[in-house]
Parts: sequence; structure tokens; C-alpha cells
Amino acid sequence: MPIRSAPCAWTVEEFKKWVDVSGDGRISKAELRQAIRRRGCWFATVRAGRAVRRADRDHNGYVDDAELENLVAFAREHLGMNISPR
Repeated sequence: MPIRSAPCAWTVEEFKKWVDVSGDGRISKAELRQAIRRRGCWFATVRAGRAVRRADRDHNGYVDDAELENLVAFAREHLGMNISPR
């Protein structure tokens, strides 16, 4: 189920700011779950867990800048978000 009421298009930076509410430069499963819920999407916990597992290449539990493109790809494919490189 795509995220409802998402903007027509996001930049990668806008997407990162939307998800990284702590501002520490890393995206946790909890932050992603909250962001998905803010958009009214169902199964936010399951989707957030799957997204972080797929994006987190170093398996530290967070998505950092080096892994952000993996998370963006997941959001495009599985959350129906339109995220452009710039």
C-alpha cells in the first residue's frame, strides 16, 4: 500500500530530513517507523524493519549517508514514494 498524501516528489535530502528527526545523520528503524506512520501507512513496523534490513549494509542497525540510496530505492519500490536525486 503506497503512502498516502505524500508530496508529488521529494529530493533525497528532503526525504532524509523527513525521516531523520533526531538530526544525528543516521536513520533508525524507530525513526523510519514513525515517519511511515505520519503518512498514514499500514504495517509501519514491518515495513520499517524490512527497509532498514535491506538498506543497512554494515548491519549496525542504522542507515547512514553511505547507505541512504538503498533506503531511497526501497521507499520508491515498496512505499510508492517519488524521490528524485536532487
